[in-house]
Amino acid sequence: MFKLSVVVPFYNVQTYAPDALKSLALNARDDFEFLLVDDHSTDGTPDLLERAARELPGAVHLRHERNGGLATARNTGLDAARGEYLAFMDGDDWLAPGHLARMVAAIEALNCDFVRNDHVRVTGRARSVQRVPFGAHGVVADPRSGILPADRATSVDYPYAWAGMYHRRLLDRGLLHFTDGLRTAEDRPWIWRLHREAKSFAAVGMPGIFYRRGVSTSLTQIGDERQLDFMRAFDQVISETAADREFDLLLPKAVRTYCAIIAHHNGSLERFEPAVAKKLRSMSAAALGRMPQDVLDQALASMDADRSALLRRLRRRTPSGAAA
Repeated sequence: MFKLSVVVPFYNVQTYAPDALKSLALNARDDFEFLLVDDHSTDGTPDLLERAARELPGAVHLRHERNGGLATARNTGLDAARGEYLAFMDGDDWLAPGHLARMVAAIEALNCDFVRNDHVRVTGRARSVQRVPFGAHGVVADPRSGILPADRATSVDYPYAWAGMYHRRLLDRGLLHFTDGLRTAEDRPWIWRLHREAKSFAAVGMPGIFYRRGVSTSLTQIGDERQLDFMRAFDQVISETAADREFDLLLPKAVRTYCAIIAHHNGSLERFEPAVAKKLRSMSAAALGRMPQDVLDQALASMDADRSALLRRLRRRTPSGAAA
């Protein structure tokens, strides 16, 4: 068995893949494997990955016959992983030299289910460190303690799968796979499930992963219908949290976060294609109607006036057939 499996999906990132692959080479060890998943790229990415599979120690090239999205690509890598620990990276990001070895040492020393680490956000030439929103670093805690309070940023609001490392027992328990087909917000149900169902975690600092923002091919920069999958993702968060033994404590956080994301997208409709913007408004009204209404009332009362007013207007809309 390998000590570590790193799952790295790629889709049409031939401009950035060389940086990602070089950083993996600077992290390679004899007991590390790198699962390079090509999600049916149509540019030069597959050629880069074929070469990496020959030259990068521990690299395996896995190719989709059709594009399935980030969640499905990560699942392909997880299904092939043989490591005691698992980690993720995206094909347009990169790692500091030796970062993976330091993360393995940290999770082994802490002996917990998963660790979460800080990261460096890269926008053009600008760099900024983004911290895990959890108090004590290097201290093993109950993952449920990273969910609340409802009105502050917590660990479930830091959903990035690549900002951490995970013990294989989570994979064996079915906690590491993503919801197939989700094109955006795929990490939201995933991080909530981890914090509800894992036994132990820790925040460790160690900002050794560089997250590239503003990439033109990234879904965060595209205003088409795939963006609307965030509602399917948060519907899953709500339904699974409602079935939790502590649903009365956790649902206010889930509902408030869902509302905040709805308000964010509806507050910047100009980013979307006109037909998508219309569908977004209709689906948002339907989503508000599906939420537990007493919890929704509390969430709206706790939000700032602008967002609360926007959400109340949406709530009054009559959903159309597009809201299904």
